[in-house]
Amino acid sequence: MTTSIPTQSEHTTTCSIEAGEPIAHWRASDSTPHLLSQHLTDVGELTSSFASKIGLAEAGLLIGLLHDLGKYSKEFQDYIKSALGLTNCDEDDYVDATAKRGKVDHSSAGAQYIWHALSPKGPLELRVAQILALCIASHHSGLIDCLSPDGDDTFSTRMLKAKTKTHLDEVTTEATLAIRERADTLLFNAELTTTARHLIKKILLANSVDKKINHTVVQQQVGLAVRFLFSCLIDADRIDTADFEHHRVKQYRPAGCYASWPKLIERLELFLASLPIKYDIDILRNEISQHCLTAASRTGGIFTLSVPTGGGKTLASLRFALHHAKARTLDRIIYVIPFTSIIDQNAQVVRSVLEPDGAPTERGQIVLEHHSSLTPEQQDWRQKILCENWDAPVVYTTMVQLLETLFGSGTRGARRMHQLANTVLVFDEIQTIPIQCVHLFNNAINFLVEQCNSTVVLCTATQPLLNQVDESRGAIRLAANHEIMPDRQKLFDDLKRVEVCDNRKPGGWSHTEVAELAVGEVSRTGSCLTIVNTKKAAREIFEACRKIKPECMAFHLSTDMCPAHRKKDLRKVRELLASKKPVLCVSTQLIEAGVDVDFHTAIRFVAGLDSIAQAAGRCNRNGRPEPGTVHVVNPTEEDLEYLPDIAIGRDIANRLLDDYRSDPDRFGQNIFGPTALSDYYQYYFFARRNDMSYKVGEKDVGRDDSLLSMLSANETSVSESRRKTGTTPDRLLNQSFMTAAHAFKAIDAPTQAVIVPYGDEGKTLVADLHAAYDIKFEIELLKTAQQYSVNVFPHVLKKLHQAKALNEIKPNSGIFCLDSRFYSPDFGLASEPVVLMEPIVC
Repeated sequence: MTTSIPTQSEHTTTCSIEAGEPIAHWRASDSTPHLLSQHLTDVGELTSSFASKIGLAEAGLLIGLLHDLGKYSKEFQDYIKSALGLTNCDEDDYVDATAKRGKVDHSSAGAQYIWHALSPKGPLELRVAQILALCIASHHSGLIDCLSPDGDDTFSTRMLKAKTKTHLDEVTTEATLAIRERADTLLFNAELTTTARHLIKKILLANSVDKKINHTVVQQQVGLAVRFLFSCLIDADRIDTADFEHHRVKQYRPAGCYASWPKLIERLELFLASLPIKYDIDILRNEISQHCLTAASRTGGIFTLSVPTGGGKTLASLRFALHHAKARTLDRIIYVIPFTSIIDQNAQVVRSVLEPDGAPTERGQIVLEHHSSLTPEQQDWRQKILCENWDAPVVYTTMVQLLETLFGSGTRGARRMHQLANTVLVFDEIQTIPIQCVHLFNNAINFLVEQCNSTVVLCTATQPLLNQVDESRGAIRLAANHEIMPDRQKLFDDLKRVEVCDNRKPGGWSHTEVAELAVGEVSRTGSCLTIVNTKKAAREIFEACRKIKPECMAFHLSTDMCPAHRKKDLRKVRELLASKKPVLCVSTQLIEAGVDVDFHTAIRFVAGLDSIAQAAGRCNRNGRPEPGTVHVVNPTEEDLEYLPDIAIGRDIANRLLDDYRSDPDRFGQNIFGPTALSDYYQYYFFARRNDMSYKVGEKDVGRDDSLLSMLSANETSVSESRRKTGTTPDRLLNQSFMTAAHAFKAIDAPTQAVIVPYGDEGKTLVADLHAAYDIKFEIELLKTAQQYSVNVFPHVLKKLHQAKALNEIKPNSGIFCLDSRFYSPDFGLASEPVVLMEPIVC
């Protein structure tokens, strides 16, 4: 953690500090020092509390006590006091703080203290020492490499760093006696090593069959255990520092004190009991919900909820989650929504149930939406307060955020990992898991369930076969009675509500032809949803529809629009559908992931069979007697060069559609039934089996490898180390943690959230953020800003900066807002001006 220090010129007052009272931080608002001993003690207690979730309370306490041990050095104390103006420039202790900033090593001493004390004692102590030292040495940067990709022993280099540079001998003498005595007591306590050994043994047992150990999976999961402990330290350090810097902020943290599960269950059950039975499908939804209630009494594990679209999975899965969390005394429920999904719909449904109007003090206190990371990776105290760490009873987040938490670089995402313990994790539309992450994801989910006391529910109409992939690299271990629905085939037959028209043709469909079909279907049936694979196609077909029939109520949806924008347009669409007025919507695939709309007809560009099935779920959703129609079309031209997942899914879906044409009876006359979907995933996973370990290349890590390998045995680096030194490091961890984390982000082209001034509310929000100096107000504003932000890829962000379309909310905040000229009322964010000049609100 970088110490946030204002320049000397910013101080108008100073105070004296007793000699021998080292400080960790300084609060400029009232010239108050944060005593180092107090910071270490408080971080230790908090880290211990978090780490107790996986039985490592003693380890958590120890690394918290020693994480900033290096700050006891004279070099650091001279630096911080000079920077604060507490040392006169004429005194001998004064240093040039600007030149020293970021150059005083205060993270190595605590790591070396543990390493020198434990590693000589024996093999077990050496392994424990490496785990604990790694967390402390990494707490500024994210987990460091143990071996670099070229075989250099990065960890040993850090542990052997000269004591004159780490100040180990000096700080061992200067540290407060109470801190040293408490740390030494822990170091010589057998409980420290036995609890770590117990966790490692559990991981070994969970990944062994007939005494044959799956070393790849074991190594990755041991690495995840290290990241979990690291998460505990990072979150504790950030919380304690932020709470000191703004001492009132502590009252805004729930700190796990949530509304009780019985209270939330009562609210849900009352709501469910009040739902009317309007359609036959509502009877089926009630049955599905009842099965979820029954299943909630099962012990923990990984479960599947395989329900066709329109079956009411949102409330049914919530019913399972609430009752299961109560039965197992779990801490929270986390819903994970796909990358390109509209997260606010489901969150709003759940919020309306769990935060009723009759409980105004709980509004915003139960359901948390976390779409994107608005705060930068490098954070000052204010950003540490504002950074989301999932401290809420019910959290809605995205698959992007979850994967960043498990595998991403830096510390911002990693600090949330410990919140995944003692949790019900519900994955909505699990089939959208990125194919390259499959093995990493499977091993992480098994770890969370088997070592962190969590329960996982995989929800979808199109259940991927994550339990049938290569077990040697990592397959999901489903519970023995994993499927919550007792008769999947009957359920799919009962919920069949559409007829699929396979309209693929030689040469394909032009965008104009697709627009003509869409407008014609609106005239014939009253409503049509068209779903395409690219934003470019969505815009062109939308514009073509307007040209063909200007008076038609047409809407466009894509992820270039902020959630508030999409939500408003979807509300208009639903109102038109409910009033049976003609309406047409052209969208990218984001609308497929659980969005509650009910069109008479749908048009879907060929994509994976799962995507076509999800598109069909937006058609005749409530089961009208006359079936809906889903047209599957192949576009004449489509550039999917940078969308390989869609391209491969499309090719395999074409094979399935051809098979179905030849023998529909083999599929039970249902192209979206269990047989067809099983065949699709068998073909798809076979075609992608070599992509599931997250391959990386020369430009990412300097060689061809996989992140699964780098985060487990790391055999290539070990071999290179052996070639250079003639020996292999005899220790538990040889992973290239940091290199792998940076490669993970590089491949996925990580996005940055930009706040957009959409509508009057968005413009007011931006203005308020500029003016906000009260931290409580700023916290609330940034929660609201999740609804007014767009995730932007790096190349688009660069264009926006070059066009001077971005402005920082506050200097050096790293939080940007968009010039209103670059936001279209139809299409959302653009890299060039799309509206006439108007007063700039940013």
